[in-house]
Amino acid sequence: MAQLTDTTAPAAPRTSGAAAGTAGPRRGGVAGRRALLHWIGVHALGVAAALFFVLPFVFLFLTSLMSDQQALTRDLVPDTWEWGNYAKVWNTPGFLTWWRNTLLYAGLGTLLTVVSSVPVAYALAKFRFRGRRLSLLLVIAMMMLPPQVVVIPMYLFWAKQLDLSGTLWPLIVPMAFGDAFSIFLLRQFLLTIPDEYLDAARVDGCGELRTLLRVVLPMAKPGIAAVALFQFFSAWNDYFGPQIYASDNPAAWTLSYGLESFKGAHHTNWNLTMAATVLVMAPVIVLFFFAQKAFVEGVTLTGVKG
Repeated sequence: MAQLTDTTAPAAPRTSGAAAGTAGPRRGGVAGRRALLHWIGVHALGVAAALFFVLPFVFLFLTSLMSDQQALTRDLVPDTWEWGNYAKVWNTPGFLTWWRNTLLYAGLGTLLTVVSSVPVAYALAKFRFRGRRLSLLLVIAMMMLPPQVVVIPMYLFWAKQLDLSGTLWPLIVPMAFGDAFSIFLLRQFLLTIPDEYLDAARVDGCGELRTLLRVVLPMAKPGIAAVALFQFFSAWNDYFGPQIYASDNPAAWTLSYGLESFKGAHHTNWNLTMAATVLVMAPVIVLFFFAQKAFVEGVTLTGVKG
């Protein structure tokens, strides 16, 4: 009996073990509920924000497929899907001309802007020369200068001196001399390219032009894509410029200016006005959808260095 009492250890209390066993699941359950509520809250805000931006386009598209009478009612869904509204808009006299002018303005203007802005941005980012800081300050100052400030002397120059009023060339030709915003954006992106790549190309015998074409441009594709998209969207949606230079010549109108004329002529046909608006917006939406990865990457990397 003595041996038994000596070797027998006191039993551990079971209540503490039970409490410890139940505390773990409780903590896990609370953390799981908090994670679930956090997930629901974040996604609910995301869905609400998405609906906030998407619903106007849905309303625009649905209205464009209504009949003339239903478009003036409170209905949100078409009774009959009038796909012929788009054919009516497309066959409107002058609509194809507006399309052609807009593609010329946006496409050629974007090409000239990129070609003229890349060398200037490369020089400001990678060259060390006297007046470099002053040149960068001038570029930033030009970004802050509203176009309305210089519109009168520019119009007098293009319309009176060169007699180019009624055309889009006063808007296209200046893009061949660079754009302040594009130069600054490309300069910020080129700062992220290590100088070692350029030094290696120079050691191999490449000149500055060849280094720019063979080394810098392939590495700067995201930044160039971002600049090109910015310029293309700006030219595509430009209303102020065509109004100043091409308002007296319907053959030189762009989609943004022609859409205003179309709206005035069909102010009671909201279905046709909405269809025309969809046809004007569709190209830029599709273009951004396919190029959004390069666009976001280019815009993001421009802020890495100052």
